[in-house]
Amino acid sequence: MKSEHASRVIHLICALVLMLGLIPQTFAARTSKPILHGKHWMAITGKPLGAAVGAQIFTQGGNAVDAACAMLGATATMFDVLSWGGETQALIFHPGEKRVIGINALGVAPSGATPEYFKSLGMDVPPEYGPLAAVTPGTPGGLLVMLAEYGTMSLSQILAPSITLAQGYPMEAQTADSIERQKEEIRKWSYSRELFLVHEGQAREAPHPGEIFRQPLLEATLEKLVAAETNALASGKTRKEAIYAAYDRFYRGDIAREFVRGSRELGGLHTEADLASWQVYIEEPVHTDYKGIEVYKLTTWVQGPVLLQALNLLEQLDLKSMGYNSARYIHTIYQVMNMAFADRDFYYGDPYFPPEEPIEGLLSKRYARDRIKTLNAERNDPLVKPGDPYRYQKGSNPYLDYLERWTNAPDAATGVMPPWQVSGTNSAKHDAQFLAGTTSIQTADAEGWVVSVTPSGGWIPAAIAGRTGIGMSQRMQSFVLDAEHNPYNVVAPGKRPRATLTPSLALKNGAPFLSFAVQGGDIQDQVLLQFFLNVVEFGMNVQEAAEAANIWSYQMRNSFGDHRAQPGRMLINTQTPAWVVDELEKMGYDTFRRELTSGPINAIYFDQEQKTFQGGASNFGEDYGIGW
Repeated sequence: MKSEHASRVIHLICALVLMLGLIPQTFAARTSKPILHGKHWMAITGKPLGAAVGAQIFTQGGNAVDAACAMLGATATMFDVLSWGGETQALIFHPGEKRVIGINALGVAPSGATPEYFKSLGMDVPPEYGPLAAVTPGTPGGLLVMLAEYGTMSLSQILAPSITLAQGYPMEAQTADSIERQKEEIRKWSYSRELFLVHEGQAREAPHPGEIFRQPLLEATLEKLVAAETNALASGKTRKEAIYAAYDRFYRGDIAREFVRGSRELGGLHTEADLASWQVYIEEPVHTDYKGIEVYKLTTWVQGPVLLQALNLLEQLDLKSMGYNSARYIHTIYQVMNMAFADRDFYYGDPYFPPEEPIEGLLSKRYARDRIKTLNAERNDPLVKPGDPYRYQKGSNPYLDYLERWTNAPDAATGVMPPWQVSGTNSAKHDAQFLAGTTSIQTADAEGWVVSVTPSGGWIPAAIAGRTGIGMSQRMQSFVLDAEHNPYNVVAPGKRPRATLTPSLALKNGAPFLSFAVQGGDIQDQVLLQFFLNVVEFGMNVQEAAEAANIWSYQMRNSFGDHRAQPGRMLINTQTPAWVVDELEKMGYDTFRRELTSGPINAIYFDQEQKTFQGGASNFGEDYGIGW
């Protein structure tokens, strides 16, 4: 029966792909990829195989949470810019409760991770790679909690595709080539070398595109999770209790012990107590109203409120009259983003760890009304700095001395760059860091469940933790070591780093309107802001908006590597007219061009009149969707 079901799923997927191939050329010419339509469900993620996994779960009767969990497991198994040791965060629309729920499954700094420790190693920031860059694993816990609380299927059903992939799957060129590029880093860690460098000693040591990639150690770890569920069910536990039995085995059982042993063997700081005491938080997300549309984001442990702050600022301006991607429009977007990101760089951090972030003031409409008055309408302002949101909520700013000295610009008197500003000689590495990591997952079903996820961490080159087969996170690099740079985000044991990961949900008339996310480090809320405006202000459909030409600002501090900024630097699309570029450069911008600037945006638009879904997956990468 299983083979018959699998055959039906394959035929369905093939039929859908064939249908996509028959889209009339007159429509297809408007965008590189066709818009997706569905009535019953939608599944979009970073790789075609990941979308196929979502389709399998939906055809087996799962809801959007089940599908998202299975896609999360599959993409982590495929190293689609994340691994099982990374971090997960999600927004879920609960149709029964008519509300948006946040999932916080970001790991924490392990025991011993202090500023003093890293400085004793001669570091100005935590490292980019290796076991000392790793927070505690979050993705397994996030998947298990989402499934237990909001899914309908068993863990064995959800992990079946991941186990099949771990047994062997044909690796995509993007991942295979990433392994080859990073092989010298990978070679430093014994378990990573054993897993990834399958042709060690040859000219190409990484897997070839299309080569079957096998992960027997990860397969065994996933089988242990399923066995924990099976044993719990056999002893009379409920579905939810059985899934939490798997959670306990991962974080407090033999999997945790081997993860910690493997980390410490490579020089990591993790302890069994670090994993046992960590927990997933089910949260109330933050939101703002933009012209009658409620936009929801996770709070300050990620950069999500940046988009809400930018919308509060832009709501006061007539964007349509400026014209789409005119010099004035681009300049305005750039300046507003710089204001919001300056606040991110100074005020965002782990809300479960003191000091308390001033989120009420940051999202205040009064704060936005006063802040927009400082916008320079004529030229780029390299001196944009954080505001003082404490004036718009209770309490006083305890860090005014840091705020006074804070800047991204060269010293006005000497012209000397501060240590956090990047120069042209190392801009290539800065650009690569700026776009680091992550995939995205978007699912929706006819019952009304919607899930937006941007899981990440454990990307290539990942340090594998012992015989677990699990790639460890690199998220600790997003901490700072000195309070003057960001007093809310200084590394400490048990604390979450302020991450870039930022799923998005928007409601209109109390019902889902848009679900959208993107991979790509510090560009995420930049391109998501422009995507949202493309739909709401300029009337683009979801696929047009996902592929549209965006700009990227580099004026904020990089969340990765050395945390440096490039004031005035701007990426623009090659299709931008020369006269627009000339005008921007006269306004003080240092521009450079690329053909694709959308970012790999994935999104679902909800047609509230027809009760259908419209899916978009940008042409930036290998992102792919299937709808029915």
